[in-house]
This record gives sequence, structure tokens and C-alpha cells, in this order.
Amino acid sequence: MNMDQALQTFIVESRELLQEMEDGLLGIEHEANRTESINAIFRAAHTIKGSAGLFGLDDIVAFTHVAESVLDKVRAGKLELGADLVALFLSCGDHIATLVDCIAAGENELGEDDRVKGAGLMEKLSVYLGAPKQAEAKNQAGMPQQTEAKVEASGGGMVDNDNWHISLRFGRDVLRNGMDPLSFFRYLGTLGEIVAISSLCDAMPPAAEMDPESCYMGYEINFKSAADKAAIEGVFEFVRDDCRIHILPPKSRIADFVAMIKALPEEDMRIGEILARCGTLTARELDEVLAIQDQENTGAETPSEESRKPLGEIAVEQGLVQPAVVDAALEKQKQVKESKAKENNVVRVDAERLDHLINLVGELVIAGASASLLAHRGGDTLLQEAASNVSRLVEEIRDGALQLRMVQIGETFKRFNRVVRDVSRELGKDIELAISGAETELDKTVVDKIGDPLMHLVRNSMDHGIESAEVRLARGKSAKGKVKLNAYHESGSIVIEVGDDGGGLNRERILRKAVEKGLVGADQNLSDQEVYNLIFEAGFSTADQVSNLSGRGVGMDVVRRNIEALRGTIELESGEGVGSTTRIRLPLTLAIIDGFLMGVGSAAYVVPLEMVVECMELSEAERQEAYGRNFINLRGQALPFVRLREQFREPGKPGRRENIVVVQYGNQKAGFVVDELMGEFQTVIKPLGKLFGNLKGISGSTILGTGEVALILDVPALIQHAVQVETVSAV
Repeated sequence: MNMDQALQTFIVESRELLQEMEDGLLGIEHEANRTESINAIFRAAHTIKGSAGLFGLDDIVAFTHVAESVLDKVRAGKLELGADLVALFLSCGDHIATLVDCIAAGENELGEDDRVKGAGLMEKLSVYLGAPKQAEAKNQAGMPQQTEAKVEASGGGMVDNDNWHISLRFGRDVLRNGMDPLSFFRYLGTLGEIVAISSLCDAMPPAAEMDPESCYMGYEINFKSAADKAAIEGVFEFVRDDCRIHILPPKSRIADFVAMIKALPEEDMRIGEILARCGTLTARELDEVLAIQDQENTGAETPSEESRKPLGEIAVEQGLVQPAVVDAALEKQKQVKESKAKENNVVRVDAERLDHLINLVGELVIAGASASLLAHRGGDTLLQEAASNVSRLVEEIRDGALQLRMVQIGETFKRFNRVVRDVSRELGKDIELAISGAETELDKTVVDKIGDPLMHLVRNSMDHGIESAEVRLARGKSAKGKVKLNAYHESGSIVIEVGDDGGGLNRERILRKAVEKGLVGADQNLSDQEVYNLIFEAGFSTADQVSNLSGRGVGMDVVRRNIEALRGTIELESGEGVGSTTRIRLPLTLAIIDGFLMGVGSAAYVVPLEMVVECMELSEAERQEAYGRNFINLRGQALPFVRLREQFREPGKPGRRENIVVVQYGNQKAGFVVDELMGEFQTVIKPLGKLFGNLKGISGSTILGTGEVALILDVPALIQHAVQVETVSAV
């Protein structure tokens, strides 16, 4: 891994950590036991700071260090994490994200506005750090007595050194993994002073056997710092699994150094000399260490049964901690190990590579269809069987490749926790967000493009939909409003709902505004759905005042345009005084689908297979019955239909035999009258050119095995057209 790749990994992981930090801050206000969430927020900030230090990103390190210091006081119980401090940390997360974005864009400096914002946040954080420091030790009189008593019982004295000692042996693959050993020392220097450092190269092989990509170095470091052990360990967090690291605090026991020396691969005498050379041990202390070690090696002292017990068990027996605390720590340790094991099974893939793979699979689908067609034309049974096996494998490859791009929509939904919190504070309303269906999966391409439309809908629900607390209470509602995000699968599509329990849409007010703007005539008779859909017209707004959030008539028309660009539809349901729900239907994927192929004259058309309900022959009697109208009686229900020959002006006359393909989208059904049913077909969706961008009833094209082009029908648009024609005919 080169440094550019490592930096990109840092950018991606930092954004993920910032999202985790934001999620923790948003949820912590509603938690009774905040300890774990506070620790998670602290770890996220600490990891970002540590990673930034490895790359020499001093601005991120400096800012995050101050935020981390305040979080550390919260973690220690010296500060209460109230609403104001949560808001401050959320703003700090935004600023760190800006710093990360600056690195991602390759820019060296922030803009003036961002620098001023960062300085203001630093000033606010410094207020919390300006309080007099409380004593780090809890009982200076009692603790040393306990420690000395235990040391005397163990038969060892204390080292007369006020500095930390770090023994570090880098793993052989540390360079191959993109890590620079010197960067760890630079970052360590931000926590204190490296008093002395001695390098060891005992593991260095002869020059002829040396691998220039392997690291053979080890170091003994005398380090002066007021930081705690967790902070020092955090410096080496990214190489902890590949290295041997021993960290001994100031005033450690002689026995601790003996244990460390025994664990190191070099000769004991040489390690002792190095410890004395870097100032960690005096000559007298070194003699004592070696004497104790000689005594242990001769078997003069057998480890006691007590020393073999786990530390947690010993601490419980001595009454230092409660058993429940030990159990909780062990459970947490188990969860961390499982989480790391799960992370090791995840491979990050660049989105462009994934798109390239999908494109290649699409070409493979087309080539497979061509081979299968030629095999059937040739009449060779063995060739047909081989082609069938290839088609089956291609289908499995297609499904597997598409599954790689499927992601849960929950990550998109979670981002709106912050939006709802900030906007509700700005509006002076008490609003909560309810999320359901977060595990629903859809194509990442769709997820990336759905964020902005959802943002408009959520903000509109909060501004226009949710009433003030006084109005809600007067209507017998709870003072707290609710915005709902929901997702589920239906008929081969994904449905996303944005709802609220507010005042609902005022039909008469919308209609009056539409008449004023000339969008509809005063004498037109419109259904509720048609009236509600008027709010998606460009420039339409019923707001009396323009606010920072809405009222300019900009947004809802963009929402509809963006949804239609994804081959989706949008509809509204509302009850005055009850609330509104905006329902978006989208295809699961924009790349490859299972299609149903139909023939009309010399042309071929495709519809998504998931939307096909049934196929039936249109009998002569039914044709005669439907003459002059556009619906038939299907088992006691009127089924509107579209004659594709007439819709797309195919030349020629229909044959003696016609078929109806019944399709369903949402809760509406319609039929397509075609000449021929050509069966299932793996469909690679090719977008239409700009020239055909506004063509009604067509959403794309595909290439058949013969090399001919088939058009993919826009089922929602055609169903809507059929329903409208039926309504007009009925009138």
C-alpha cells in the first residue's frame, strides 16, 4: 500500500468515525447510562487524531486534541454532557469533517470563513479546559502505602525514574502495510518529550539475506509525559497487532522490568545495558534486575498459585472491584474481539472498479444471450445444453455482482437525526424522528442520489407540516411532533415514505393558489391526488412568509425531477389535521434486471419481470367487447389497458391473436396489449440519449441476443396513462 492509498483510507475511515461520533452525540441525550456512548465518542475522536498524526496533518491533530481533552473531562465525570456541550461537539465534528474534506480535495489551507469558525470553536472548547485542574491522584497518602505494601510482599523495589519506558519491536511487514515508523515517533512527541532513545538491530540478517521491504528495527525509549497509558498506547494503535510493545509507567517495580526483559527476544544483559544507557535504569537498579533474573532462572523461587490467577479474579478477592464490573469488562473485551474479527472480513473496493465490473457483467449477459440464441438456431442438443449452463452461471454472476452494490438505506436515514435536531431547534419546535425499515437494501447508486430529495421532504414536513406546540395541544395532540422515515420492498421496487403527524395539506388553499398562478382553471374538477400533486409544480408555494427553510417555491419540483431521473414516481397522501405522507417508488437497481420480452409487429419491448402479474390471451369476444373503449372485465374488475401498437405507432395491423400482459405498480394494475409473448430475458439497462430524454412511456433500452435494440417500458407512466384514459372514457 502506498501513502496515497493509505491517505484515502484515512479519509474514508475518518468520515465513518465522524458519523459514529455524531450518532453517539445525537442518541446520548436520551440514554440513562451514558458511559459506553461517551467512551465511543472519545475513541472516535482519539482515533482520528492518531491517524492524522501519522500523516503529519497538524491542523486536524491540533483541533481534535483540544476536543478530545474536553471529552476526556466528560469521561472522567468532571463535566456534564448537557445539550449545549452536545451542540458544541456536533459543531466540532462538522469542522473536523471540513478539515478532512480539505485534505481530500488536495487543498493546503482552509478558507477564511472556515478558519474563523475553527478559531471560535477552539475558544469555546478552551472555556471548558480553563477550570482549575483537579488532582489526578485520588489519595496521595493512602495509595502509595497500599502499593508499597504489595511491592514488599512481592519482594521487589521501585525504579527511581519519573519517566515512562516504552519497549518497541516493529513487525516485519510494517513497511509493506504503508506505515512509516518515524511518523509514530513524531506523533509520540506531541504527547511529551522523548528523553532518550536507543535502537536495536539484533534481528538484522546479513546483507545478502536482507529484504529492503522488511523492518528489522527495535527501540527502547525513555519518555517524559503527563499523558496516561491509554493515550500512549493509542499512538501505536495501528501497528499494535504487528508489533511487540511494552509500556511501563513511572516508578514501576523492578519485577516489571524483569518480566519485560524476559519477554524480549534479545539477550538479557544487552537489554539491561540499553536500559541503563537510555537512562531508564541506574547501574544499581540494573544489577538488582539481573540478580532477580538469575534467581528466577535457577528456580530459587517458584511462582505462587496466587500469581497464576487472572487479574480480575485477584481484584475481586481483594475487594478492589465488584464482580459485575469484571464480567462487564470481559463481555466488552469479547465484543471488541468479535468486532475486529468482523472488520477483518470486510474488503474496501473503489466504486469505479465496482461500476466497471457491473458494466462487464452487463456485456457478458448480452454475449450469453447471443450464444444461447445461436445454439438454439443450430439445433445442436449438446451445444444448447452447454449454452444453458453458461446462461445459468452468467445469471449467478450477475446476481452476485449486483449484490455487491446493494447497501442498507439505514445509513442514509440515520443522517437525518442531525437534520431533525438542528432544524427543530431553529424552528423552536419539539420534533422527533422515527425510523423503520432501515435494513431495506437497494443499489448504492440509488442511495447516493436519493439524499437530496429526502432532505427537501424532511425539512418541508418540519416547517410546513408540524404545527407549533400551542396549536398541537389545542388540537388534542402531543406537544412533540413526529417525522417518520420508512422503507420497504413492494412489487420489485423499493418504497420510501416520508411522513409527519402535522396539520396535513389544505386542499382549498392549494387549489386557490394554483388558480391564482394559472396552473389550473377555476372550473376544473380535480381529484384530491391531482390537487396535492400541484405542489410539485415549479415555483408553487403556499407559504405566506419566506424563511431560511422554505417558502420560495424551490425544491419540490426539483424533488420530482430527481425522482423521475431515477425511473421512480412520487405521490402524496394527506388528511387535514392528521398529517401527510410522501411516497417514493424506485427501482431496486439501475443496471441489470430480469425482464419480460414482448413483441409488437417487428419491435420488441421489455417490462421488469417483478411487475408482471399474469399473461392472458385476448379473445375475439373480449376484443369485440372492448371495442371503442380501453378496459376489459378481468374476473369482475375493470382492467384498463394500453395498446402498445397504437401507443408507439407501430405500422401494420394486429394479427388474429393478441395477448394482454397484466402489470402492477403500487396498488394500480393495467394491461399491455401485444402480439407476441417472448418470455423472460436478462435485461441490461442502457440509458437513452438526450434526444429521447423526454420520450413518454420509455425508460431505457437494451440489446437482444440478435443485436437488435428493445425498448424498456416506463410502467408507472403507462399505467397512469391507462387509468387517465379509462377515467375520461367513463365520463
